Amino acid sequence: MKKNKLLLILSTGVITGSCLAAEVSAPPTDESAVPMVLETIVVTGTRSEQTLEMLAGNTAVVDQQALQLTSHTHVQESLVRVPGANFARGNGQEYLPSLRSPVLTGAGGCGSVLSAVDGIPLRASGFCNINELFDAHTEMAERIEVVRGPGSALYGANAMNGIVNVITANPTLEPAYTMGVEGGPHDYLRMKYSASGTQGAQGFRADVSMSHDGGYREDSGFDQQKLTFKHLYSGDELTVTSTLSMTNLNQETAGYIVGEDAYKDSHLKNDNPNPEAYRDSQTARLSSRIDYQLSDRSFVTITPYARYTDMDFLQHFLPGTPLEENGQKSFGIQSAYHNRLRDDLTIVTGVDVEYTSAFLKQSQDAPTEGSAFLMATIPEGKHYDYEVDALMAAPFIHSNWQLTDRLAMTAGLRYEFVRYDYDNRMLDGRTDENGIPCGFGGCRYSRPPDRTDRFENWSPKLGFVYDLADSHQAYVNLAQGFRAPQATELYRLERDQIKAHLDSEELLSAELGFRGQVARLSYDVALFAMKKRHEIFRDSDFFNVADGEIRSRGVELALAYQFNEQFDFALAASYAEHEYSDDRLSGGIEIDGNDVDTAPHHFGSARVGWNFSAVGRAELEWLNQGDYFTDPENQHRYEGHDLLNLRSSWQLTPAWKLSARIINLTDEDYAERADYTSFSGDRYFPGEPRAFYLGVEHKW
Repeated sequence: MKKNKLLLILSTGVITGSCLAAEVSAPPTDESAVPMVLETIVVTGTRSEQTLEMLAGNTAVVDQQALQLTSHTHVQESLVRVPGANFARGNGQEYLPSLRSPVLTGAGGCGSVLSAVDGIPLRASGFCNINELFDAHTEMAERIEVVRGPGSALYGANAMNGIVNVITANPTLEPAYTMGVEGGPHDYLRMKYSASGTQGAQGFRADVSMSHDGGYREDSGFDQQKLTFKHLYSGDELTVTSTLSMTNLNQETAGYIVGEDAYKDSHLKNDNPNPEAYRDSQTARLSSRIDYQLSDRSFVTITPYARYTDMDFLQHFLPGTPLEENGQKSFGIQSAYHNRLRDDLTIVTGVDVEYTSAFLKQSQDAPTEGSAFLMATIPEGKHYDYEVDALMAAPFIHSNWQLTDRLAMTAGLRYEFVRYDYDNRMLDGRTDENGIPCGFGGCRYSRPPDRTDRFENWSPKLGFVYDLADSHQAYVNLAQGFRAPQATELYRLERDQIKAHLDSEELLSAELGFRGQVARLSYDVALFAMKKRHEIFRDSDFFNVADGEIRSRGVELALAYQFNEQFDFALAASYAEHEYSDDRLSGGIEIDGNDVDTAPHHFGSARVGWNFSAVGRAELEWLNQGDYFTDPENQHRYEGHDLLNLRSSWQLTPAWKLSARIINLTDEDYAERADYTSFSGDRYFPGEPRAFYLGVEHKW
């Protein structure tokens, strides 16, 4: 019944409304005060400010007012406002990404979605982390821009299924200082501090947040600290924006609970079968964006940057619970030359270059427990110890041509070269670290000999935007995205595999969209069809292969409606089908035509807002997660769930603001993520029970 209701909403909205869900800070007094969707400012597409009406494709914006009202403890709470985004929370700050895709898993799952801050990827090309958005300072961002499907020619590897771009806040013109404190259940405490101001041609801003969560499950929780410092110099022709970001996460992780519908058991859902599991992560990023105005028709942008990451985490989901240690140091430069050749033609050209030095170690400090096979094939000691040096270079061109008064064309092309130099620092093969063979034919983990790999990819884009009428547009976007294999897919092998023969994954995408505004209603609808080729997966022989194919099609809808000066409504809904389209076997069963596991056909959110005064707002949010298969064989299923959240904020005085929210208002039993494996059966990350949070903020 839920599915039928959503289909009815989508079918009636196809001719009208996927990206606007703007918050209203004060009641509009007339229709002209309602935000215009086509005038939304975005930067992700071309690395420079432009209105949404100039884009042949989608971009959703979670703005600062929405971020402040949501006041998320996990970034997924804010991303539910974006149609097509279905991020699955794990425990603590962990998650699995999903943008116009199934929930992505595996060593390369993170390589399909590009996570960036101010347009700079959080991790180096080829070395993503599935949880990397916890390194972004989303709690104090100016906004989050989300592109679903392949990005523009200015983005290459990893921007295959989409981009999540966190935009940091700029210095304010007048001195401003803000201090906030927020408390909640399980000893939750978060403190925020912001200082900003401008003097002459220079501006400064510092944002600091510190969080502690005792965890709603046994022996879980986290402490996290984030700092963002920004300096801005603005001259007549030269603007320089320098940003330093540092983060630290110390997390005690609760693992899966096991058993059919275990998340409904009042004792099991608070249990932690892996009290020893943890994740420690430290990052630092420094960038300096240099904008120079060459003439009234052209300017150049050059952004050098450097990154550092270091992470240790206990892999509680693997037999023997080995410890992984990984890290990377990288530096690079982004460049773009913007030239308005004619009034109707603009060209953007540039080159991105990046160098990375990375390492990965995996070790186990105790014998494996379990069956005789596991004990014999997973030895104590080191499993992997390797280093990889990587080089990426990518020239690109992007153009926008106003063909007629109503019709504009966007075209782009990117070529990307990636080279990995791999150095194995242990014995080659599948012995233990001392060269002693394992029983049952050999050890589980296999270490390839030193090697060099290179990948070359082309990424073309073509789009059209047509003005149907004032404030109404249609667009078509044809694109090909790609991602080179991640280093872990090439060099972290198992069983008899000694070399992974992998191609880059490719995604062919076609998108048709409509967006605009009618009086108090703003809408954006996107219909899409995609085919992913050379999907990398681990086959029944435990080999990493690139033989998979997945076909996807669906529709995404966003609506925002202002009933009157007090009440408004917003909807973000998605319906999609993701199917295997190859001859692979899973569990000895052909799965061609099956639904991809963890790919619900429908999901979304709806919000009713009430501006109960000129300085107060309340919002009731409904979250819907459709049912989905938890295994490729489509023999096990999670039933889905519906949740209600209630949030409010009240500006008591110009200096003091009070906020409160109740998450999971009706205290539903649900799973943030459901999964099925042959060795454990049904397993779940249980959702948090009803939780009340209260915050106070002071500005001066």
